[in-house]
Amino acid sequence: MRKMKKFGTSVKMIAHRGFSVRERENTAAAFIAAGNRSFYGIECDIRLTRDDVFVVCHDADTGRVAPEKHAIRDLTYQELLAVNLYDTDHEPKPYLKVPTLREYLTIAMKYRKHCFIELKPKFSDDELKRFLEEISLYGSVDMITVISFNYSNLARLRKLSPDLSMQFLMGELPEDAIALCESIGAGADVHYKNVTKKDIARFHKHGIAVNVWTIDDPTIARQFARWKVDYITTNALE
Repeated sequence: MRKMKKFGTSVKMIAHRGFSVRERENTAAAFIAAGNRSFYGIECDIRLTRDDVFVVCHDADTGRVAPEKHAIRDLTYQELLAVNLYDTDHEPKPYLKVPTLREYLTIAMKYRKHCFIELKPKFSDDELKRFLEEISLYGSVDMITVISFNYSNLARLRKLSPDLSMQFLMGELPEDAIALCESIGAGADVHYKNVTKKDIARFHKHGIAVNVWTIDDPTIARQFARWKVDYITTNALE
């Protein structure tokens, strides 16, 4: 692996949906591309198929990433495999498929990248338990951070797994953001336009790590590195 490039002394760069500036987002190709670069971690989004297979897809349906629009939850995994995804040239390719969570974990672990797994919908308690069972098959959970906009997902996961690393995803920063993160032992994962140098310092004062998303401008990334942000999620920057 090439020596890590850093925007400062300690910020960790996370490949958003894989190295999605070069490859179709949330595909094995994007995850391998990120694995071959200096990123600290690789982020993905997960959902469930009709037959309860955890798969990687940002949207609730395939309409944006494939010529056919199908709701992920309406298809079995085998049916979903029949859907070819667009490549970056917007042409569907037979080798680009919606991967499973297990495929993502296999690739990330092979390249020794930290896994940032976003839970997209609200999952049931049983689904969260099965999710924990699935990620536990891939070794130490120290290599995994679970993120979600759905606070309930994280709060219930915390009861099931006291030591699991988590980050609470936020667009705008609520007034009680610190209390929300502290109550479940989670980091903060905030849209970069809605967090300031002072906000980062306040989080750090309470022992809360801060991730900002999604920055593709190196000038903005350097600014946040100077502000001592812990993580930067990006489509393009290493």
